[in-house]
Amino acid sequence: MKVIIIGGFLGSGKTTTLLSLGRHMVEKGHRVAIIVNEIGEVGVDGETLSGSGLIAKELTSGCICCTLRISMEYTLQTLEEEYDPDVLIIEPTGIALPLQIKEHVTLMGLSDLSFAPVVTIVDASRFDVELSQVPKFIMTQIEEAEILCVNKIDLVDRETLVNVTGRLMDLNPDALIVEFSAKSADALFMRFIDLLAGEGTARQVGENRNSIELSQVSSYSGKYSIDTHGLDCDSVSTMLLRLLEEIKEKIEHINPLFIGHVKISLSMEKDLVKGNLTSSQERPSVEMLASPGQDHGHLKFLSAVTQVSKSDLMHIIDFAISSNLVRAGIIYEPANPRGLISITGTKN
Repeated sequence: MKVIIIGGFLGSGKTTTLLSLGRHMVEKGHRVAIIVNEIGEVGVDGETLSGSGLIAKELTSGCICCTLRISMEYTLQTLEEEYDPDVLIIEPTGIALPLQIKEHVTLMGLSDLSFAPVVTIVDASRFDVELSQVPKFIMTQIEEAEILCVNKIDLVDRETLVNVTGRLMDLNPDALIVEFSAKSADALFMRFIDLLAGEGTARQVGENRNSIELSQVSSYSGKYSIDTHGLDCDSVSTMLLRLLEEIKEKIEHINPLFIGHVKISLSMEKDLVKGNLTSSQERPSVEMLASPGQDHGHLKFLSAVTQVSKSDLMHIIDFAISSNLVRAGIIYEPANPRGLISITGTKN
């Protein structure tokens, strides 16, 4: 089984990269399994991947390079026994250290394992901000990578791209560097896939580190039960965009240069609407996907941002979600009511 570990900071484009990679490998006849690690108690990306026809398992409530090692070992063994994949892709949370994960998997004693070079994805559009917000963590992810992917090249000009790539070469001269937009499975992305055919040789030096503490990122997640009767994709998309704009504005008041990831998904019977916010410098986005048919009737959210206290983050997220549901006339109920602000909503 070939193990591919795709790391990168929150919002760098790991899930989009993984989707394009997984689909390509399935088309080539590979049996592909995916492990997604979310830092919060509620997973969001697993639904997106399952809806694309890939075998996906979620690990939540921690980081697989710190607190979830036993859960990951059990999940790996289960996948090997029940599905027997020839390719396993691991997408750790954006505040994990991919090389540390490789070391843990190596010590699990699974049979016939090989590793692709360790991958770190870098967002070309916000590289300077990442280094200013979480310099030590970003540097560690870059220095330990064997393949550095400069993603979102469609969002920057040529001068910026050359500058980012040149700095990455200085920081890690031994890494292979590839530039692409993960949204486009073009020749540039195919070059990245070709590089994964190689064998990873990097080994961790020194003791294990707590990546969550190293990142100094606050996180908060949760889930609402939603009455989806009468809802349509367009109205849900409009609501999620407005909701994320409000969250962005509130977080900017505390940290004008925040980076991270706020993910919100609302699953209906046939459709899944997913919203994303990755930094103060980018506008929120919404995409509509096919629902995997599981766990519909729920709004899930996962937030993790820099230099904002958890209490402030919880207040911002809870108020924005509940007030927008009320404004849209949607009946809801928090599925994990931990300090959620109580606002009663009734459906029109």
